[in-house]
Amino acid sequence: MIYFIVRRFASAVLVLFAISVSVFLIFFATPGVDPAARIAGRSASAQVLAHVAREFGLNRPLPIRYWLMMEHLFIKQDLTSYVNIGVRVVPQITQAAPITLSLVIGAAVIWMIVGVLGGVVAAANQGKFIDPFIMFIGIAAVSVPAYWLGEVMNLLTQSKFHSSIFAWVPPPGYVSFTTSPSEWFLHLLFPWLTLAALYAGIYARVLRAELVNALNEDYVRTARAKGLSERRILFRHALRCSLISIVSLFGLDFGALIGGAALLTEVVFGLPGVGMLTYTSLQNLDLPVIMGCVMYGAFFVVLANAVVDVLYAYLDPRVRLA
Repeated sequence: MIYFIVRRFASAVLVLFAISVSVFLIFFATPGVDPAARIAGRSASAQVLAHVAREFGLNRPLPIRYWLMMEHLFIKQDLTSYVNIGVRVVPQITQAAPITLSLVIGAAVIWMIVGVLGGVVAAANQGKFIDPFIMFIGIAAVSVPAYWLGEVMNLLTQSKFHSSIFAWVPPPGYVSFTTSPSEWFLHLLFPWLTLAALYAGIYARVLRAELVNALNEDYVRTARAKGLSERRILFRHALRCSLISIVSLFGLDFGALIGGAALLTEVVFGLPGVGMLTYTSLQNLDLPVIMGCVMYGAFFVVLANAVVDVLYAYLDPRVRLA
């Protein structure tokens, strides 16, 4: 098991290295891309461009430029923005990360509760009206784009019904928990609901399918033959086995969202998290910030995949031989 863990995390390091090289080449070695012109401005003279290239090391060979950027990003942590000269990349990410964590953790609690509850209720009522009704709601939630649902939320709470029903809803933005816990909660409530709607529908459908399969297994038939109640069979036997798939799915989704996959939700609700930082850096083509955000997101996605693989290997020893 220890050998498998070491091998899995070693491969994760190699994946991160490959991602960093790929992103660097895309933004610094693509024909027509000139970071010096981006820093100096479009109307800069050739002398100014040459000076900027020397100042930022942009006239050096690509391998050296890659090493210098990784050194300044990970070791010295003094890599600065090309757009906001002098503003460091790492502090921007560390300031944005807690906002993204607040959004993702709150939404995860909601979608896990709603998704598990919906899947259990649907599986326990096969053939009844409630089963296809829950599945229909799940399909609808999965089909609605997050940005559209967020805009609808803002339309209802900030304009159409703000003066009457939703007068208690603050404008889009963010207030830290240490400043005001109540304002923090109110600013994140509708972003939580928007982000959770998509995943709650997915988890309900996945868990329902897993439970239906588990309820037809031989060990469940044996439990029924012993006289156990359907409630006990559902919760003590079928649900425990079915949650393995949900836990692995949750690990992957959670890692991706923390890494910046909640970008659209953050943009719609004005949350200055990692997704918003990535969005603004792409708009401004701020290459160091883009590199930092991509590596931040890749770290959490790769880490989540590695943790899920280790959990699978712990639960099923056959995986360790693969």
